This record gives sequence, C-alpha cells and structure tokens, in this order.
Amino acid sequence: MHWPSWIPPEASKKATVTVQEIDGAVEKFKAQFHTLPRSVVALMTFTLGSVATLSSVLMYKRYGRRIRHSEWVTPKLLTRKRWLKGVVTSVGDADNFRFFHTPTFGGYSWPLKFRRIPSLSKDLKNETLHIRIAGVDAPEAGHFGKPPQPYAAESLAWLRNRILGKKVYVQLLRKDQYSRIVAQVYLTPRILPGFLFYGKNLPVEMLKAGWAVIYEQAGAEYGKLGKEGYLRLEAQAKAARRGMWKDGVNAETPAQYKLRHASAASLEEAEAAKPTARKKKGAQSWLIRLFS
Repeated sequence: MHWPSWIPPEASKKATVTVQEIDGAVEKFKAQFHTLPRSVVALMTFTLGSVATLSSVLMYKRYGRRIRHSEWVTPKLLTRKRWLKGVVTSVGDADNFRFFHTPTFGGYSWPLKFRRIPSLSKDLKNETLHIRIAGVDAPEAGHFGKPPQPYAAESLAWLRNRILGKKVYVQLLRKDQYSRIVAQVYLTPRILPGFLFYGKNLPVEMLKAGWAVIYEQAGAEYGKLGKEGYLRLEAQAKAARRGMWKDGVNAETPAQYKLRHASAASLEEAEAAKPTARKKKGAQSWLIRLFS
C-alpha cells in the first residue's frame, strides 16, 4: 500500500503491520470456520437469523406498528406508561380529543414519509384514540339537553387553537369508564427536536390559562408537578381572573355541575338547584355608594 508522503515512514510501517495483522486474523478465522462441522455452522446460521428476525419484530412493535384505536391499547402498554407520538384530528370537548398515532418508522414523517393522515371523518373512523387529558377538568358543554356551563365554548376554542391538527406526545396511563385513554399530553417543542425533548405540558397550560380546574376524583394523575403543583396553578389563575375565573372565583366547577345534574330527577330540578352568580359591581354601583 502506498502511503501519502506526509506520513512518516515509521507510522506507515506501523500501520502496514496493523493491516497485515488484521488480514492474518481474518484468514485464520476463515480457516477455522471451514473446519467446523456442518451441523454447527447450520446452528450458528439459524441462531443469527433468529436474533436478526426477533430484533426486527421488536423494532417494528416499538417504532413501526401503529396503534389504531383504544382497543389496541393493551394492559401492558398502560403498565409501562408507553409514550406515543401523533396528530390531533378533532377536539370535541375542552378536556379530550381524538389522536392519530404516527409511529417513528410508520412512514408519516421525513425522511421515510410515504403515508398521509386521513382528513375525512369516514376515513378516520376506528383509526384514532380517544384521549382524556389527565389531571384537569374543563367546563362542560351542553349534552343530552343539558345547558352548557359558562365559558364552555371559550375553553373549547382555546384548546382547539392550541392542538387541533398539530403534533403532540401522549403518555398512556389508564382507561376510564368511557373507554377513553387517560394520558399526560405534551406539545412539541418550538426549537429542539421532538424525539429528544418534549414541549409544554398541556394540562399545566390549561390551568395557567384558567380554562380548567384540577380533577380530584379517584385515580387522578398529576404528572411531575403533583397535586400541590396543580392546585397552586389553579389558585394563581383565580387570583389573576384568567379564563373561566373572569367573573370571580365562585364559579361552579365541572364536578359540581355533573353532581347537580346526576342528583336531580329532572332537568328542571337541576336548573332550579343551579347556584346563583354574584352580580358584578360596576362603576354605576360605585358612584351610587359614593353619593348615597
């Protein structure tokens, strides 16, 4: 082998010896391999093939297989609190949404992009997970003839603006009584790569903005901040009169709203038990008190 002129002769000689040693070792291995019995060679070939196949299957299950809907979420995935990456395809209420899983090697992102996320409702049927955001409760929309809570539309609009059509990361925690997947939800980071770092925590952002309250029912999950951290964020939003606390801190919570309707025998009875809101004291009442 001809070495460049700028390499000292001693170094080139040493490198030549090293290459010769490697070539000798390779030839020695070949000679020993050819002396092995055919049964041993066959066993080695089978073992290497099995290991390669098993590794490929495990890689596919972890990074290539798409979880189509909630029925595909096994207890094992929940026990491991599996992380999934995907896109929000719809937001029906202010604390849950539909999630289309896009695995890393599933063909939904560059440089391996060869699939697209369906845009029509009929194509998305049985192809999404129904995600319930963990640790928070948002104002209830009107369902089954029930009137919506104040600020239900505003909280829904806020959530849609933040996540609809965007990529999010969810950590699967458990299934609730409606077969929804309760999950911690993170937004994508603005600058850093999403496969290394997560962005802002969605339930934390909801509490900060005042569009949700802490969920305190059995089995609630609060993430890294814990329950005390969530309570602190809710108190800060109340003090700043943000979101649903705009008119004061005595608003009926979603849990109180659901309990009121569940306890009533009829819709009329539930509405009769509705707490009366305090009237806002404006400038006119202030002038009246000043000159009375």
